[in-house]
Parts: sequence; C-alpha cells; structure tokens
Amino acid sequence: QGRMWAHTVGFTLLPHVGGFLGWFIYRREIPAWYEKLKKPAWCPSPKIFPLAWTVLYTGMGYASYLIWKDLGGCSHKAIVPLGLYGAQLALNWAWPFFFGAGNLKMAVLDILCLDCLVIGTMCSWYHLNKVATLLLVPYLAWLAMATCLTLHIWKDNPEARPGKSE
Repeated sequence: QGRMWAHTVGFTLLPHVGGFLGWFIYRREIPAWYEKLKKPAWCPSPKIFPLAWTVLYTGMGYASYLIWKDLGGCSHKAIVPLGLYGAQLALNWAWPFFFGAGNLKMAVLDILCLDCLVIGTMCSWYHLNKVATLLLVPYLAWLAMATCLTLHIWKDNPEARPGKSE
C-alpha cells in the first residue's frame, strides 16, 4: 500500500520535472522576448500558462500512473502505451527549449509531432483505461490552442526566425 502511494506521487510529479526545468532555464529570457512578439488577440495572458501547465501535468502524470498500474508495472504490455506517453512527454519538455531559444520553426515542428503523439497515446490508452484517457482530453485541448498560437507566432514574426537578418 505504501509503495503504491510512492508510485502514484512519482508518476504524478514526473511531468512537472521537465516543465520546471524549461521554466527555470528560460525564466529570464522568455518574458522579454515573448512580450515583443506579435500575438493573436486570443492569446492567453502569460499568467495563465503556469497555472494551466500545473493542472495539465498533474492530470497527465496521474493518468500515466493509472495505465502503469493497470498494465502491472513495466511489463511488455506497457511498452507501447507508456512508450508513446514517454515520447510525447519528451517532446513536451523539448518545446520550451526551442521556443525559449527563439527557434520558432523547431517549436512548430515539435508541437505538431507532440499533437500526433498525444493522440496516439490516447488511442493506445482508450481500451486500457477510459478515465486515464479522459484525463488527457484537457491536455489535448490546451495543445490545440498552443499549436495554433505557436503557428500564429511563427507566421507573424518572420524577423524572429533564425537565419533572418535583422
């Protein structure tokens, strides 16, 4: 019982690690750079992002725990469902590094691949645990908005693209 509690907490907190690391590394650079970018009128306030990601990371982390538990831990049955989850988590964590470095093209490529992996993860989880799958729905919805926002920023800020002369 005590060990399951540790697994629950570990899986739930794991997604926060990369999110925190990305924030920590770029916490000074992104606000000044981001403020100067042309953004669509529907762009959320920068104050919303930390709250949204805290909720989303918690939900997806707990969902991954449910899948892990239902599949009996790290068994051969878990390779695809948790492998897809791990791959999407890696791309999720990579996005701030591209965006924070001002590489909007790579940020767009990353988030488009991320969208596909999250959909693949949800498809692989659906027959295993519907609650876990439903916990990813807000994440996918937020990613849809973030994808549109990243595409708009990339399209509307050609001067911010690497290789463009100032």
